[in-house]
Amino acid sequence: MSFDAKKVKADIIKWIQDWFENNGKGCNAIIGISGGKDSSAVAALCVEALGKDRVIGVLMPNGEQFDIDVSKDLVDFLGIKSYTLNIKDAFESIISQVSGMTEVSPFTRTNLPPRIRMAVLYAVSQSFNGRVANTCNLSEDWVGYSTKYGDAAGDFSPLSRLTVQEVKAIARECGLPDRFVEKVPIDGLCGKTDEDNLGFTYATLDKYIRTGVCEDEEIKNKIDTMHVRNLFKLRLMDCFEYNPE
Repeated sequence: MSFDAKKVKADIIKWIQDWFENNGKGCNAIIGISGGKDSSAVAALCVEALGKDRVIGVLMPNGEQFDIDVSKDLVDFLGIKSYTLNIKDAFESIISQVSGMTEVSPFTRTNLPPRIRMAVLYAVSQSFNGRVANTCNLSEDWVGYSTKYGDAAGDFSPLSRLTVQEVKAIARECGLPDRFVEKVPIDGLCGKTDEDNLGFTYATLDKYIRTGVCEDEEIKNKIDTMHVRNLFKLRLMDCFEYNPE
């Protein structure tokens, strides 16, 4: 089945409008801007749905960010208000205190920044009458390539049922230049790309998600294992069910 980017884009815009009508009439969309395809597409969709005066971009470098110019160019391209809040002091303070108790794991260093960034987004949101946009896509969620209570959080999620290839098609339908659509995601820790860390391409993953076909049995098994292992991130918190007699 072919992907009709024009129709899906229109459907998403209508969905965003309806969501805000029911869950935040007159509120602003608050979006963490990385300059990559997901945040760029969400920002562009919100501009079309709500108008640029109701979209606020938040840039959150952790110290020096080599590619922050792409984020700045994105907010300029869309003509939206933006604010830059550097998370370096918060990150280093927490890491310093944890290191006084135990060895800080690489996973802590990887997942702490997105969790701090989400706290920042909610601080901005509550100060600017906002609702926080989640910018995850289906491909990343499928294999758990997101941080629980970090970038996986938010109030509304326009892209979480779309694969990477579909998000790119939506971004282009929004008129975004390739600089934003094709920006290679970097993990920000060791300089590797997302695909390097995953061990397979998003094109391979997207094809498997949509068709169930993966020619490489080893990669198929890896995707299946990652998907099952990370399903807990996608569901509501498990809780004890108490049924009073």
